[in-house]
Amino acid sequence: MASLLGEHLFDISGQGPPPLKDFFQLVVTKNEVELTSWKISVRLGSRGAAPKKLKTSHHDFLHHKILKQQIGVVFGRRILEHAMSLCQGKFDYLERLPDDILLKILSYLQLKDTTQLAQVSQRFRQLCDSEKFWEQTVRGRCAEFTSDMEGLANAMGWRRIYFTFFHTGGHKKQQ
Repeated sequence: MASLLGEHLFDISGQGPPPLKDFFQLVVTKNEVELTSWKISVRLGSRGAAPKKLKTSHHDFLHHKILKQQIGVVFGRRILEHAMSLCQGKFDYLERLPDDILLKILSYLQLKDTTQLAQVSQRFRQLCDSEKFWEQTVRGRCAEFTSDMEGLANAMGWRRIYFTFFHTGGHKKQQ
């Protein structure tokens, strides 16, 4: 599973909360946490200033109260907790799988289970709402689907085809 992890485990950027106008980027790699900040100011003396960059090991980050506090202020508690989890080796491998593998896994689930999975995260919601998922669902679960219906599915959308022809009415649905 470790091969699913790229060098960058997490990356987020954004502007600090008021009254700061500074811009920040947090990167968590396999070995380090890196916080970069750019000073945003209208003062002449601040223009062209190099960004400040702080790199630390996972272990040191977990014990660096000031850095954790700054990340919490800039990005919020949830991002801080996520960064700390990554530094502790707690990875969500399922979220890191490519879409084609996740779609294959979804093909083994009942549709009621995929509706619950769609509530887990934005990525799963997008995947479970995608045309690829609904095409796979119609092709794999609807015995009455014919090749003549393919053009209609491409025009109307695969999800709409499923709910129009296979989920309701006299047709028997297959899950």
